[in-house]
Amino acid sequence: MVHITDASMQKFEKEHIAKVREVAPECAILLKSNGDFPLDAAGKIALFGSGARRTIKGGTGSGDVNVRAYTTVEQGLENAGFEVVSKAWLDAYEEHMTKTRKEWITAMKAEAAAAGINGIMYCMGKVMPETAYEFSLESDADIAIYVLARNSGEGADRTMVAGDINLTETEIRDILALQKQYDKFLLVLNVGGMVDLTPVNTVENILLLGQLGTPTGDVLADLVLGKSYPSGKLAMTWAPIAEYPSTEGFGDPDDTYYREGIYVGYRYFDTVGKEVTYPFGYGLSYTTFAVETKDIVADEKQVTVTAQVINTGKCAGKEVVQVYASLPEGDLDQPYQKLVGYAKTKEVAAGESTEVSVTFATQILASFSEKDSAYIMEAGEYVIRLGSHSRDTMVAGILTLDDKAVLKKTKHICEGWGFDDLVPEKVAFNPDGEEEQKEAVKHIALSAAKFETVTYTYPEVAAEIPEGQTFDFAEVLSGKKTLEEFVAGLSDKQLAYLAIGNYKDVPEGAGVESVIGAAGSHVAGAAGESTSRLEDLGVGGLYMADGPAGLRLATSYKIVDGEVKGNANAFANFMEFMGEEELEMMASMVPKPSEAELAAPENYQYCIAIPIGTALAQAWNDDVAEICGDMVGQEMEMFGVHLWLAPAQNIQRSPLCGRNFEYYSEEPIVSGRTSAAVTRGVQKHPGCGVTIKHFACNNQETNRFLSNSVVSERALREIYLKGFEICVRSAKPEAIMSSYNLVNGEHTCNSKDIQTHVLRNEWGHEGIVMTDWFVTGGMGNGAEHRDNKYETGSAAGCVKAGNNITMPGGSSDLADILDALTNKEHAYALTKAELQQNAMTVLKEVIKLRK
Repeated sequence: MVHITDASMQKFEKEHIAKVREVAPECAILLKSNGDFPLDAAGKIALFGSGARRTIKGGTGSGDVNVRAYTTVEQGLENAGFEVVSKAWLDAYEEHMTKTRKEWITAMKAEAAAAGINGIMYCMGKVMPETAYEFSLESDADIAIYVLARNSGEGADRTMVAGDINLTETEIRDILALQKQYDKFLLVLNVGGMVDLTPVNTVENILLLGQLGTPTGDVLADLVLGKSYPSGKLAMTWAPIAEYPSTEGFGDPDDTYYREGIYVGYRYFDTVGKEVTYPFGYGLSYTTFAVETKDIVADEKQVTVTAQVINTGKCAGKEVVQVYASLPEGDLDQPYQKLVGYAKTKEVAAGESTEVSVTFATQILASFSEKDSAYIMEAGEYVIRLGSHSRDTMVAGILTLDDKAVLKKTKHICEGWGFDDLVPEKVAFNPDGEEEQKEAVKHIALSAAKFETVTYTYPEVAAEIPEGQTFDFAEVLSGKKTLEEFVAGLSDKQLAYLAIGNYKDVPEGAGVESVIGAAGSHVAGAAGESTSRLEDLGVGGLYMADGPAGLRLATSYKIVDGEVKGNANAFANFMEFMGEEELEMMASMVPKPSEAELAAPENYQYCIAIPIGTALAQAWNDDVAEICGDMVGQEMEMFGVHLWLAPAQNIQRSPLCGRNFEYYSEEPIVSGRTSAAVTRGVQKHPGCGVTIKHFACNNQETNRFLSNSVVSERALREIYLKGFEICVRSAKPEAIMSSYNLVNGEHTCNSKDIQTHVLRNEWGHEGIVMTDWFVTGGMGNGAEHRDNKYETGSAAGCVKAGNNITMPGGSSDLADILDALTNKEHAYALTKAELQQNAMTVLKEVIKLRK
């Protein structure tokens, strides 16, 4: 662990900012272009919009990063030599927003008080929508940029109102006026998710910049001047919000029904033939490309599609080759097509061409049959398609399977959804001349008899380890004693402590025992730790920092009597929502610094914000994701963090999910591959691991602690678990974080089907699983101040399910586990063998990460 006492910007910060600036253009997407951009040189420019000066580097909540500073669009353009000649507009907007935000906060506090809800809990994640104003758009420049910003965050979902997913009348008016008024006009979207651009569809140049972390403004300046070029592709379909089948019933605080089944995103839109604003996988560049099939090779193990990519434009660029498959319909209905693989080219110069091969396992063509409780491939034609987005695919080859093949036999999981999934009327988007294409391409025969069938087994818990002697953990580390012998010497209480986080005891009635962002005593601003209550036996803890846009730590700290004291206030971002009594109470809880603390030197740990999850996925480039993970891993090594609470890879089921900016895609393959690449980047650093989250079906923030996701087993396995499976199998993440929500009536952290049968028995995960914070109580009990249909989770249930650590832990969790050991009537009655097995898993991870 490095202690930095120099407050100036460090070498690693400069290097990481430069690296983000270098790779971030691959995350940016050119949605529309008339050729006016990039510009030849910097000059006078008129800059407008909510994100011009108040640029958003990333969303709010636990995923925010406490950076030293970040570059706004205004700063980035000026850094690049532009003269921003619209200062009067920017100043007027700043004054207006300062005033209206104060009014909005007052209104929010009044609403919270009227509802009898704590101001922090009521306002968490809420974002003030854009309001009305009218300032002059005149300037002496010929070029204008309007930056449309949208923020969102943990704790609140987005809404179908003006100023959020919809544009305001003020924004529409100004954007359309600028399009007419200036010779060259660029609409820049500084957003973390979809916005409905229908009212401004006449704008000729639109750039989805996204939220790219610390150098966001500099990245835009590079793109505007052609020092870099956008090469991103959408990882989520953009369409009017009412058209998504997931919109109906979204955000129900008790039960949200995933009736659309497997028809998520483009799988639905392409199948029913609905027009969309921008299709999945879509994105332009400053140049143009032609993509053609060169060859396809396939057998029962893998498929390789080789494409010729020709740069037909006038400047360099990169293209993404996307491969889709249309599956035969027998017993199972199927979408028009689904993504099966992709690859991004190297930089291709104007007029040049390159070959790209996309290889995928043949078994990715399988579907889950609830009737067979198996992944199967049905007999018939598998049409392989090649293109640059989901509405631009051509037939590349046809694989014909002679009979039904059973690939993986499983047990049923998470039963009880109680409805039939949507089977939409199919009016597929079909390219012209498809029948001719099918005749012209290579046909390859596959034999069902040549496929191997894997049958999973689900072993019972190992036998109880007989009681043994207590000794120091150092003897295990030296190899003198076995881990089993050490666990044999632990008491029930010591075993239980290993199953909960490192909470701090407080007097009864004094408040929450551990607080997010202030629960670490070894790393300042850490989100939490595993227990340190066995330190007298030599068992150290694992230190955890939030993510996923970088490490969320305190920017400075002191070390007093061996304990870290950070400057982070876990509720600093929410203090404006507190009433006077709450502020006074919080002030009274802060201990006055001792003389030793005042005398101790200050240490600094500024971290870098990388692009948000959605932006990383839009690169469609595993190398970019791995580079970003590598930077996070370097900072983890420096600051003594063992586990990064990231990447977040829930499926973007609906644009309404307030936390979508942290997530990657509506497509499990993009989500899984991006997450796996980030994982590889982090875990190449010794002692550093990721915690992929939120496992699973965390697709809304409304009543997130106690909402029930009701989903069929097929949709669960093919859509919502698949991305996690890809990451677990290919990158071996050290840890998983279970989600707050229930699935089909049971908390995911208490579901043995999810945490053991699928995760461990089927996928082979050997690391730990931890809960999200306070799922067993604390904030979860009264966050919505309503009579909830479902109870909070159980710490004992976590142990029984295979969810190893309840975070951040508390005395009630300890009592629950100890009660479950002796109370046969407990809903999750435990055996000592189960508690011992849990301890073994945690201790193996401690050994691995604390070498």
